[in-house]
Amino acid sequence: MAELVLGVGTSHGPLLNTAPEDWGLRAKADRANKALVYRGTEYAYDDLLALRAPGFADECALEVRRRRHAACRADIEELGRRIVAAELDVLVVVSSDHKEVFDDALLPQFAFYWGDTMRHEPFTQEQLDRMKPGLAVAEVANVPERSTVRPGHAALARHLIERTSAAGFDPAASRNLPPGEWGNSGIPHGWGFIFEQLLAGDADHIPPTVPVFVNTFWEPNPPSAARCFDFGVALGEAIRSFPGHLRVGIVASGGLSHFVVDEELDRAFLTALAGRDADHLRALPDAVLRSGTSEMRNWIVVAGALHSSPLSAELVGYEPCYRAEAGTGCAMAFMTWQDDRPEETR
Repeated sequence: MAELVLGVGTSHGPLLNTAPEDWGLRAKADRANKALVYRGTEYAYDDLLALRAPGFADECALEVRRRRHAACRADIEELGRRIVAAELDVLVVVSSDHKEVFDDALLPQFAFYWGDTMRHEPFTQEQLDRMKPGLAVAEVANVPERSTVRPGHAALARHLIERTSAAGFDPAASRNLPPGEWGNSGIPHGWGFIFEQLLAGDADHIPPTVPVFVNTFWEPNPPSAARCFDFGVALGEAIRSFPGHLRVGIVASGGLSHFVVDEELDRAFLTALAGRDADHLRALPDAVLRSGTSEMRNWIVVAGALHSSPLSAELVGYEPCYRAEAGTGCAMAFMTWQDDRPEETR
């Protein structure tokens, strides 16, 4: 049977691929935003700044940004080393689609891609020019320089579809990704970040991958935290029941709190992940899991998949990266689940 041998959680926010000197590019968008979500309520930027007075000006100093960015990049390299060292046969990557592939024509709560291969496409200059301020410089780092085909694992993906369906879920199944926002059916940035940033785009280090889509962002049907955790439990059981000797890793891509950083929320979340606190994870309210913070649902799915495994969580790093005085930005977290038992007791 297949074995889950590694879990990974990683943020993939654009600040990770942006020089600290340029973090202000995204801050311009924050100051114009009339609906910044903080603890379930929407605020205009100035109202949020007043609420969080005296604000986070010190955190926005360039030397602080540089220190946090360097720490994040070191953590990303460490996650990549651990994935390579695990000698995986398959990587299951759980992430959220920003309507890059699925849009209002159809928004599945959960979806599996089960093709033999997937396209990973570079952006054209026209596409980069269409992106919101501060995104192009980051997104270009999540795609290869040339059109590339990444391997999938159709047999495992189909098994996961069938077994999670038998467990009472109704995942969508896509064997051909829709053309999507960029018209090329390319795998979106939540997965591209793993390929290009954690694994340096190195085909020798990128195992066949099963993409799992979670609609974390979009109304009217993002799944509840409890539903995500329970789906994760079913996903983990499905992986372990696959009739083949596969070493499988599972990755949560996205989060933590953003576009408004909430360190209290994040630290309680990370503690719950490390402590297998299913009650905390399942109880996170929909009102909090909105905007970018909604990507914590991807981590909850992975926590469910690993809940009964012997793997232990280790926080590799946590950096609240602020880009504007009202506390906007993205909190970056990096975690692994590994088997730290002595070899003779496994």
